[in-house]
Amino acid sequence: MSDNGLKIEIGQWVVNKKGKVMKVTADDMPDLSYEDIERYATKEEILANGGCPIDLEYRMYFFVPYNLSPIQQGIQAGHALGEYALKYGRGNPVHLVWDFLEKWKTFMVMNGGTSNSSRDFNAIPYGSLNQIADALVEQEIEMAYFTEPDINEALTAVCFIADERVFNKDDYPEFWDFLAEQDGYDENPTRIEVKLTPIEEWADKYGQHFINWKEDIMGGDKNFFLRSLLRDKKFA
Repeated sequence: MSDNGLKIEIGQWVVNKKGKVMKVTADDMPDLSYEDIERYATKEEILANGGCPIDLEYRMYFFVPYNLSPIQQGIQAGHALGEYALKYGRGNPVHLVWDFLEKWKTFMVMNGGTSNSSRDFNAIPYGSLNQIADALVEQEIEMAYFTEPDINEALTAVCFIADERVFNKDDYPEFWDFLAEQDGYDENPTRIEVKLTPIEEWADKYGQHFINWKEDIMGGDKNFFLRSLLRDKKFA
């Protein structure tokens, strides 16, 4: 620890004496001098530089098949959590999974519908749970899954970690609530209009307002995707 009380660790966000916001990496540590560091970065500075501060709230979401018993749904979710920790946390002591398990431990088990890995002529799986898994991979979301040997290796759980910008709609409002507060928009008509507009048309129709909401409120494409994915989903 330095004279000014700073304890710098791998994965920590700091501001150096030149005002640059940076995340400390393993490559930085051998040559990093406390004299070069001014202070810890604030939550706002970390978010503005594409990072996720550890003091955000996190939840782990699981999607499981609708037709398993509640006990089996919980067991399959536990299997997926183990796969997630092994996939991302083994050999990486600063991965988000460890902060999540230490500080939050909030699990959301959602109805993922059907599990069927067979695909149609467009290579789209028939199972809705399989479609969710494909979408997470396509969006480059850190995810893990479990296939149950006792059910013919069927996909039985998919999981990922989401930060509070995905699920806290009071501090990070839906786009229709955000837009209704902008100049030139009437509250109730605007909310109704946005809800009736297909989500894939928001960018073209609302332009910079949509970009500002997605980047400044949601934190970018991945969180926007997760908010959209979870919006109408039910608990298992």
